[in-house]
Amino acid sequence: MSEKTPVVFIHGLWLAASSWQPWLELFAENGYDPIAPTWPGESSDVAEARANPQDAAGYGINEVAAHYAEIIRALPAKPIIIGHSFGGMIAEKLLGENLGVAGIAIDAAQIKGVLPLPLSSLKSTLPVFKNFANEKRAVSLTADQFRYSFGNAVSREESDALYEAWNIPSPGKPLFEAASANFSIHSPAKVDTANENRGPLLLIMGGKDHTVPEAITKATLKQYRGSSAVTELVEFPDRGHSLTVDSGWREVADSVLSWIDARVTNAAVA
Repeated sequence: MSEKTPVVFIHGLWLAASSWQPWLELFAENGYDPIAPTWPGESSDVAEARANPQDAAGYGINEVAAHYAEIIRALPAKPIIIGHSFGGMIAEKLLGENLGVAGIAIDAAQIKGVLPLPLSSLKSTLPVFKNFANEKRAVSLTADQFRYSFGNAVSREESDALYEAWNIPSPGKPLFEAASANFSIHSPAKVDTANENRGPLLLIMGGKDHTVPEAITKATLKQYRGSSAVTELVEFPDRGHSLTVDSGWREVADSVLSWIDARVTNAAVA
């Protein structure tokens, strides 16, 4: 390739954009041009984000998607879009709008039409839903809450280290929007799953994920059954919601690179 393919990484709630740094380095080493922009209102500095939680408050799914769409449209070419958690949902939305050549949604938040809501998912989001005023606030997790929602498949020591390194306050609004998606005709959690012309999509799920249990990802896959565009699913049975940032991140990243090579690079050559 004469020009490097852009890759846009989108994080989810409660993890800083800088948590993608190992992925950025790996993808750059493999010939891509990767970036990991912050969410709107989010500081690129973890300590500053923690000190000013109100800066991230009030942003919903549409605002976040529009923020990343603007960044993508300024790139020299359509990117590969990789998202985790709510970032995975945003990646699906942007791919459905034909803004990427391919998408990877890792433990992606539920989109409109997905019905399963396992108890572990409810418990993971309780810090937000326990107060309706949190829809307009940015909410922080405690180390124990992070342990349940993200770090349950790793040691307590590793979970606490991840919490200290990457955890930041995040807006509660996207969770309220996702929770009411199936009762709203124009829900921002709606994704164009019927798009026949979009690029290929890979869904990744962790079998021990409390926040986005495998039932949600499997139900998401079914939402795409009406489209002939490539949609595939890969499971990491022993991984939790921290799979993009914990000590096993490289296994997930290598799987993504292999899939891109098969579904994007080789397809383009063919």
